[in-house]
Amino acid sequence: MNTTHLNELLDHLLEMQNRDSLEEALRDLLTPAELTEVCNRLQILRMLEAGVPQREIAKQLGVGIATVTRGARALKIKQQQRLT
Repeated sequence: MNTTHLNELLDHLLEMQNRDSLEEALRDLLTPAELTEVCNRLQILRMLEAGVPQREIAKQLGVGIATVTRGARALKIKQQQRLT
């Protein structure tokens, strides 16, 4: 990923003054399917942190187990980084 582009995206989103303008910016940038995917990924992380089993998360959110496993892997890496 191009870090310059990522930084520009982050700066753009940080410029939003309130929830409504942030939602508008996200809807301008993402398709409805992409926005749904981002929302699901956040819920996956929250549910994993709450101890919900991966298969239950996949079932509740209607996503593939591979998507949930990707989130679990990301959390594991994040936890390992905190320990070092």
